[in-house]
Amino acid sequence: MTLIKSVSGVRGIVRGDGVTLTADVARDLGRAYATYLKRAGLAADGAFLVAGRDGRTTGQALLDAFASGAAASGMAVVDIGVVTTPGVAMMVRATGATAGIVVTASHNPGQWNGLKLMTADGQAPEAADAEKIFAVLDAGDFVDEPVTAAKSVDIDPHEHHVSTVLKNVDVAAIRARGFNVVLDSINGAGATAGRMLLERLGCSVTHLNAEPADEFAHTPEPIVANLGQLCDAVREHGADVGFAQDPDADRLALVDEHGTFIGEEYTLALCARRVFETTPGSAAANLSTSRMIDDIAADCGCVVHRSAVGEANLVEVMKREGCVIGGEGNGGIIDPRVVHVRDSLAGMALTLDLLAANGSTVSGEVGRITRYTMLKEKVTCDRDRIAAAVSAVRDRYAGEQINDIDGVRVDWPDEKKWVHVRGSNTEPIMRIIVEAADAGAGESLMEDVKRFCG
Repeated sequence: MTLIKSVSGVRGIVRGDGVTLTADVARDLGRAYATYLKRAGLAADGAFLVAGRDGRTTGQALLDAFASGAAASGMAVVDIGVVTTPGVAMMVRATGATAGIVVTASHNPGQWNGLKLMTADGQAPEAADAEKIFAVLDAGDFVDEPVTAAKSVDIDPHEHHVSTVLKNVDVAAIRARGFNVVLDSINGAGATAGRMLLERLGCSVTHLNAEPADEFAHTPEPIVANLGQLCDAVREHGADVGFAQDPDADRLALVDEHGTFIGEEYTLALCARRVFETTPGSAAANLSTSRMIDDIAADCGCVVHRSAVGEANLVEVMKREGCVIGGEGNGGIIDPRVVHVRDSLAGMALTLDLLAANGSTVSGEVGRITRYTMLKEKVTCDRDRIAAAVSAVRDRYAGEQINDIDGVRVDWPDEKKWVHVRGSNTEPIMRIIVEAADAGAGESLMEDVKRFCG
């Protein structure tokens, strides 16, 4: 096991066997980021970083180490505590900070943790900038300029997050419905702000797994295999909806009023419908996201722009096209009126806003959308063959609708099916995703594509 480095920062094992992310690594990353910001001319006098973390108890030591490293290279760090990833991004902008850091391993299990870097816009650094930061880290070529004065901020991050989200929904209409909601915060950063939001919206809240912890009540990724407790609680309490966050609260999964998990892909679809109803415009989604968003956009006279996989790529398209909503099929939605970061709070508010406006239920809204079958497979493929395999798929379907900004996606709009094929950047595998309104057609397409990827 090695330390994973990406545009977002670093992620690794923090306890048990094979520890790769240590206090020394965090301290050096703090020095490297501060050094990069200073040398790039991005840190004026009095510059500081905003830092938050998810609920893992290993996070505080890593945050402290990062802060000590940044301070040794001339950058003060303000620790705002256990705060969602979108909440930290909002605080970076609200306080005028030079940059930010979130200590989180997102949906990874408790033996993992990570340090996610943010720019002054609250977003991940661009790939070229991330390479420069890691070059400083690897060389150990740090600025030696200790901070002499502490810095503080007086904005409550949870209040700021919640109040911003509430500006974009019909609070009175939602309160009038008196929703009964179950929230599973998976012992993560979304517990405080998530409950605050729902209570401000007049909901009766049953709150599961609300205390920060390393030992999550269940595997933290918000997918069907991990949400039995939430489904049971929705049925037990006769709730209108169940919401599942991940540990840093940038993803949201939904359970309907019958206690049925409806799939992460529906989070973006339902939220987009509500945004299109109130603020018509374009949307953005990555190439691996369901075409439900295309169907809903078409119903509302709107269009969808596709991006390469990765939040930074999605945000780039959203900003370029002026999109009113964006997101990914993993339950990550981005409401640009709040922050250009995936945000479970915005997702919860928009879902309730949709139900209140239409006098509907979650299952009723799901029933309005064409039902698709989505298949996902990983196929072993030597890394030196990945490009050739992608090219072979493109050639096989050359007469169809092609998008090759990230691997290749082929669409058959009239048949309501598509396939996306892309190689892994870190493993010798090809990822294949097929979606089709007809399950048999989807299975046939998957088998056809796999011939070129092995």
